[in-house]
Amino acid sequence: MSLLHNTGTRARRLGGATAAAGLLATLLTAAPAMATPDPGDKPLGGDKVTSGEVSKARSAIDQGRIPGVDEIVKSPNIEHLVNVPKGALKNTNTDISFQGKYAYAGNYDGFTIFDISNPKAPKTVSEVLCPGGQNDVSVSGNLLILSTDSSRSDNSCTSTSQSATVKESWEGIKVFDISDKRNPKYVAAVETACGSHTNTIVPDGRNVYVYVSSYSPQATFPDCKPPHDGISIVKVPRKAPEQASLVGFPVLFPDGGNPGAPTNPGVSPTSGCHDITVLPSKDLAAGACMGDGILFDIKNPERPKVIDRVQDNENFAFWHSATFNQRANKVVFTDELGGGGAATCNVEVGPERGANGIYDIVGKGDQRKLVFRSYFKIDRHQAATEVCVAHNGSLIPVKGRDLMVQAWYQGGISVWDFTDSSKPKEIGYFERGPVTLERVTSAGPWSAYYYNGHVYSSDIAKGIDVLKINDRRTDPAKKVRLHELNVQTQPDYFDQDDDHDEDDD
Repeated sequence: MSLLHNTGTRARRLGGATAAAGLLATLLTAAPAMATPDPGDKPLGGDKVTSGEVSKARSAIDQGRIPGVDEIVKSPNIEHLVNVPKGALKNTNTDISFQGKYAYAGNYDGFTIFDISNPKAPKTVSEVLCPGGQNDVSVSGNLLILSTDSSRSDNSCTSTSQSATVKESWEGIKVFDISDKRNPKYVAAVETACGSHTNTIVPDGRNVYVYVSSYSPQATFPDCKPPHDGISIVKVPRKAPEQASLVGFPVLFPDGGNPGAPTNPGVSPTSGCHDITVLPSKDLAAGACMGDGILFDIKNPERPKVIDRVQDNENFAFWHSATFNQRANKVVFTDELGGGGAATCNVEVGPERGANGIYDIVGKGDQRKLVFRSYFKIDRHQAATEVCVAHNGSLIPVKGRDLMVQAWYQGGISVWDFTDSSKPKEIGYFERGPVTLERVTSAGPWSAYYYNGHVYSSDIAKGIDVLKINDRRTDPAKKVRLHELNVQTQPDYFDQDDDHDEDDD
C-alpha cells in the first residue's frame, strides 16, 4: 500500500514550527481531496457531439484513418516500454521535472516522486497530497517548487477551494525540501498576484529565482486586479528556503500588450504570461504571454529586460509555451487554440491554426529580433471528440540538428525536426485512439520530455508512459546524460560534467 504524505498546516502562513514539523506520513485509506482549478490548462470537454460526427468517427476507424477507441498506434521507430497508471492522486496529470534517477510528476491533487533508474519499471517513491491545480513542478538541488493557480482557503495542503473575490484567499508557490525523497517537507509558501499557473526557475548560486507566470485578472479579485502586465519574481535562498520572498514584479508590457478582441478577433488579450523558458547559459528567456511572444535578457535575474516582441493575429489564439534550440538562434512558440478543451487537429481547423510557430533569432545583443519562418502542426487528424492541442515538449539533444518531442493531448506524442526552420517535419509519433466517440473528452499527453535516453510522458488520464526512440537521427542523444532537467530551464546539453554521481537515496 502506498504512503500518502499529507502536508497540511492550520495557519494561513507557514511559521517556523510548522516548517520544522514537515509532513504527516499516513497510510492511504480514502480517496484524496480533489483540487478545484481556476481557468487555464484544466481540460474542459464533456460536450456531446452530433450523431453525424459519431458516425464519421466510426467510419474513420473502420477505414484505418484514426485508431480505434483506446487503441495504441505508433511509428516503427517508437517503442512503448511501459505505462504506469495513476496511484493515489486521481486528478489531472500535469508537468514533469527530473533529477538523477528521479522524476517528479505534477497532478492537480499534488505530486508524485518516481524512481526511474529502470525506465522499463518506474517505482513510486512517495505521493504528496496538496490540492491546488495545476501543480506544475520544478526542482533544483534539494528544493521543489509547486505552482498553485487555484484560489484556496489558505496556503496549507488541506486547503479548500475558495473564491478569489475573498481577500483572505491564497494562490502562489509552495516550496518543499526533497532531500528525503520518501518524505518531502513543506517549508515555505509565497503568495503571488493572480497565483502561479506555471513556474520557471533561474538558478543563481546561493539562490534560486522563480519566474511566476499568471494571468486573467479581474477587478473583483483583491489580489489579482488589472493591470497585470508582468510576472512575479520570487527569491528562494538555498540554505534558508523558509525565507523565500517576493522580490519584484517587472512590467513586461508597458503598453498593456495585445488588446485581443475586438481589435484582434480570436486572440487572447495579454494580461500576464502563460509560460516562460529560460536559457541561463545565454542569459536569455522567451515568454509565451497570451497574445504576445517575447524575447528577453535575464543577465540580471531580478530585472529582466525585453529585447523583442511579436504577435500573430491571424493564426495564434493563445501563446502557450516556448522552446529554444541549442544554439539559441531559434524559438518554437506553441499556440493553445481552444484553451486545451477543444478538438482542433482536423481538416476544418487546418494546418496553421493551433500550430507551433518557428521563429529565427537574428541580430546581436539588444538588437536581436524574432523572425517568423513557418508553422508545424501534426497532420494526423483526430476525431471530433478528441481534444487535441500543441502542448509541452523538449529538445532531443543532437549536435547539428534541431529535434523535439512534444505532447499534443489526444494527438499523442510527436517527434519532429525543425533543423530547417522553413520546412519542419514529423519523424515519429505515438498516440492512443479516442477515449470515447460520444462526447468531447480531454485526455492524452500533457507533457512529453526527453531525458537520458528515454521519453517520459505525463498522460492526463492514464498516468506515466515511457517511450524509447530508435532512429539514427536521434540516436546520438542517448549519449547525453543530465543530472537535472526542468524543461523550462533549458540546459546547455553539451556542457555536462560526466563525472557527476547521481543521488542514490
